[in-house]
Amino acid sequence: MAEGQKLGLIAGNGSFPLLLLDAARAQGAQVVVAAIKEETSPLIESRGAATVHWMSLGELSKLIDFFKREGVSTAIMAGQVKHKQIFSSIRPDWRLAKVLLSLGTRNTDSLIGAVAKVLEAEGIHLISSTSYLEPLLARPGVLTRRRPSEAEQKDMDYGRQVARHLAQYDIGQTVVIAQAACVALEAMEGTDATIIRAGELMKSAAVDGDSMLSRELTVVKVAKPNQDMRFDVPVIGLKTIETMAQAGATCLAIDAGKCLFLDGDKIIHAADNAGIAVVAEAPDKG
Repeated sequence: MAEGQKLGLIAGNGSFPLLLLDAARAQGAQVVVAAIKEETSPLIESRGAATVHWMSLGELSKLIDFFKREGVSTAIMAGQVKHKQIFSSIRPDWRLAKVLLSLGTRNTDSLIGAVAKVLEAEGIHLISSTSYLEPLLARPGVLTRRRPSEAEQKDMDYGRQVARHLAQYDIGQTVVIAQAACVALEAMEGTDATIIRAGELMKSAAVDGDSMLSRELTVVKVAKPNQDMRFDVPVIGLKTIETMAQAGATCLAIDAGKCLFLDGDKIIHAADNAGIAVVAEAPDKG
């Protein structure tokens, strides 16, 4: 984008929209924020955006009207919208209702992809959500001081196979493995909740005395096949590392160049302090 050009930011939850807003402004963009009442952090108001306009998740017409009024022709989505919000909590306006009725399957890709087509038809072009944040994409290799053990490497290899199949159907992108067995698969609950559930399952099994699996868990998070970088890009934050430590997970595998480290090198420092190995491999290796 040319310096000074307006960028529309559709802001979901978490720190991702805040980081993107800061980075875009630092690179000369005027950022116009569409903040989602049910999701966006109130901190978005204090980050120097040209305009912040609050709207509900189902108000697609209001989003389009707002961007047109502000002269926005290029937009970016940053931050997740909880899946259960999309399909149970919103009251869609007529335009979004029309989109929902047109869907063959109600997964994230089909819904947001259909919304992206509506925006494009209205002259609003969505760009990659990693724009302005390329330095935060995971680089390939072992990123921590500790390398994965032989057992963890075996779990990573198996977990990647399982996660690729899961992601292929846009169900989730994270699996948790122990000794080459699936402990938990992600669906609508999100990555952190999946990791917590895996930890609770292993603790429960240990208490009951019927677990033959090691409590050490490996977390694998992958991009979807042909990942659309405009939305639902895999992200890792400090909270992910904290959740892993809480659950007894000792290894994290991600896709190089397809996963954003929202807290940059702080994530690697936190993993080192927790004794967690973090490995990024090219997606085509899985």
